[in-house]
Amino acid sequence: MTARLIRNQKRLAEQARSIQSQVQTIAIVKNDAYNFGLKDTFDAFYHGGIRAFATTNLKEAKRLRSYDPNVLVLLLDPSTAFDELRQHDITLSVPSFEFYSTYRDELEGLSVQLVFRNDLNRLGFTSSKDMLTVLEDDLLDVNGIWTHFAYADDFETDRHANEVANWQAVLKDLNDHLSDLTYIHAQNSASFLREGLHEGHTHIRGGVILYGTRPYYQGLDEVIAMQTVEVTANVIEITDVPAGQNAGYSAAFRAEKPTRLAVCDIGYGNGLILSRRDFPVLINDQSYPIRVMMMSHLLVEIDESVSVGDKVVLYNDQLRFDWFTEHGAGSFSQQMAAFNKETFVEEFIPY
Repeated sequence: MTARLIRNQKRLAEQARSIQSQVQTIAIVKNDAYNFGLKDTFDAFYHGGIRAFATTNLKEAKRLRSYDPNVLVLLLDPSTAFDELRQHDITLSVPSFEFYSTYRDELEGLSVQLVFRNDLNRLGFTSSKDMLTVLEDDLLDVNGIWTHFAYADDFETDRHANEVANWQAVLKDLNDHLSDLTYIHAQNSASFLREGLHEGHTHIRGGVILYGTRPYYQGLDEVIAMQTVEVTANVIEITDVPAGQNAGYSAAFRAEKPTRLAVCDIGYGNGLILSRRDFPVLINDQSYPIRVMMMSHLLVEIDESVSVGDKVVLYNDQLRFDWFTEHGAGSFSQQMAAFNKETFVEEFIPY
C-alpha cells in the first residue's frame, strides 16, 4: 500500500474562474505553482480566464511563455539575463534605483515594472522620486508598478494600514503617469477579500485563494475556497503499547495508559510537515491524533474500531490547509511545498 496525493485541476479552474470573474488577476505560480505543478496550474487558470502570471524564477517564466505567446509573464525577482528576457518577452521587475542606474542601457527594449519596497523591506524602490525619474525615462518601456502588502492578514495591529498609506502616497506622487500604465497592483488574496480592489488599481496578485485556501480564517466561509488537494494513507499495522512503554525513535511517545497505535504508510519523507504531530487525521470519519512522525510512517492513537487496511485521511474537505494554518501547523505554502510528489501514488482530476 502507498500514500495517495489527489490533485483536483477541475476545482483549481473553478477557483480561478470565481476570482477572475470578480477582479482582473495576476496569478502567482512560483515554486512550481505552490507544488501543484506549473503546467497543470497554468492550464487550469487559463481555462478559468486568467491571462497574467507571475513567478520569481526565470526558468519558470520561460516555461510560462512557452505555454502561450500572449499572456503577461511577470518575473518578480531581478535578473540580468537580459537577452533571455527579451527573447521570451518576459516583463522584468526593476528592484531598485541602483539596479536601474547600473543596467539602464541593457533594459532598453524590455518591458519592465517598478517595485516599491514598502514595509516588507525586501525588494524595491524606497523613493517615489526615484520611481518618477524612471517613469520619465523614454528609453524604458514601463508597463506597471507594484508593491506587496505583507500584513493584510494582520488584524491585531496597524501594520496593514501603514503599508497601504505608504503605497497611496507613492501613487499620489506618480499620479500623472498612472494612466499610462497597464498594471498597477499591490493586493494579495487577503487584502482583496478584506477590502475589494483598491481605487486606482488594475489587478490583484492572487496566491493562496486561487489554490483553494483562505488567506485568513476569521469571517471567511470555506465555500469561497474549494480545497484542491487530498492526501490519504493506509493503516498497515496495529500495535498495542502497555502503559509506561515508549514508541518511535528516541522514545518519541510514552504511553501513560494502555494505548493502541495505528501504523500508517506516510511520514515526513513524503513531505508531511513535522508540525502535524498531535494534529488529527480521519479514519472511518473519526478523528484521531498523530503521536509519532517518522520518515515513512506515522503512529496514530486509535481505538478498537480501526483495522488494518483502513484509509487514513491527512487532507480533504474536512481537514483543510487553512484550518491547520489557523491552528499553528504552518502556512499553506509551507504545507503544500513540502510534498514529495515522487513518493505518492498520484491521482489527477482534470477540468
